[in-house]
Amino acid sequence: MDELKPTVYVETTVPSYLTAWPSNNVIRAAHQLITREWWRHAPPRFRLVVSEAVVTEVKFGDANAAADRLQAIAGLPVLAINEDVRSLVQAYDTASLVPANARGDPLHFAFSVAFAAEYLVTWNCTHIANPHVVRKLTEINRSLGRLTPMIETPEASLARM
Repeated sequence: MDELKPTVYVETTVPSYLTAWPSNNVIRAAHQLITREWWRHAPPRFRLVVSEAVVTEVKFGDANAAADRLQAIAGLPVLAINEDVRSLVQAYDTASLVPANARGDPLHFAFSVAFAAEYLVTWNCTHIANPHVVRKLTEINRSLGRLTPMIETPEASLARM
């Protein structure tokens, strides 16, 4: 049954916002609330997946917070790195898709493309859900004969539900 649902690659910022301690920053607090709402409504509509990269990244930082993030993604399918993912990362790096300080972000693109996710959901609007980066990613993927998933925030995804 899940195979019939569109696949959503859940990038690390989503479980981070989902489980984060309440923020005093009004925008971040709103993103946290939106993320919780999206997390309630997404599973019946989508097949949510994470990657080995997400599992690794959610383990960083405060041990209690990391445990909360790991618990949030427990039970989701974990996409394993393979040659296709590595090849895509190399292509994205060669094209300088993102700055050097964002070296982990091409992995998320590569996993979502290699495993043909229809969507990549993230709160990283600097290097992932950035229109300029998405345009460049789409051009690279087109040259490789690959499709680019719809890249959006939980807020944009929730608006379509």
